[in-house]
Amino acid sequence: MKKFFIIIAVLVCTQDMSAQLFSKERVQNLQNFDKDRLSWGFILGLNSYNFNFDYNAIPEGETSPLDGDIQVSGSTGFSVGLLGNMRINDYLDLRLEPMVTFSQRNLTFSGPDFTDTSDSFREVKSTYVHIPLLLKISTKRLNNFKPFVVGGISTSINLSSNEDNPDDNSVGEFRMTTNTSYYEVGFGIDFYLYYFKFSPSIRGVFAMSDELVRDNNPNSQWTSSIDKMQTRGIFINFTFQ
Repeated sequence: MKKFFIIIAVLVCTQDMSAQLFSKERVQNLQNFDKDRLSWGFILGLNSYNFNFDYNAIPEGETSPLDGDIQVSGSTGFSVGLLGNMRINDYLDLRLEPMVTFSQRNLTFSGPDFTDTSDSFREVKSTYVHIPLLLKISTKRLNNFKPFVVGGISTSINLSSNEDNPDDNSVGEFRMTTNTSYYEVGFGIDFYLYYFKFSPSIRGVFAMSDELVRDNNPNSQWTSSIDKMQTRGIFINFTFQ
């Protein structure tokens, strides 16, 4: 899947780009494309999710069940979605980008209470319905490309959260909240090709709410030391309009 996206990006980006960027003859494609009030498209992308942990202060005379920080390792996931774009003026657009994202993060706990792999390792697979509302700020179009920055807020529904599962880490179930809010910032370039507009972009995604559902035991070795757990993510999106 990752190789598939890379091949698409390379093929599309190289189409007519050498002629448009380096030759003296510069023919503008899709000259009136951005004049429509509303436009639509679809999104294919890659993502990489991580967690940021804040820990509770340890009272004097007590020890933490954790030896150091929780180690987080992730893998590259993929995203697919739709784009709804509303033109405000030549430089501002309001965008709605509902998408489904698939990701996996692995957590490794260390401490005297974690005696084997079934205790110390948690595989966190997530399927999100992710809905960002973004403001896109563009420069003036330069021949057949136009750089932009984008930012806004978003919300997601984690279909794999296990929030309502009565089982917890004591039987191997790591639980997260179902709903999360984020802020997002990023940048990209619009390429005006012969038949369509292609926009690669990179975006940082930062959760604003705590996503951890604590274990039923308030002294749990897995969750009692954690004050806050929040998602951090990077999206690489390829938008076609």
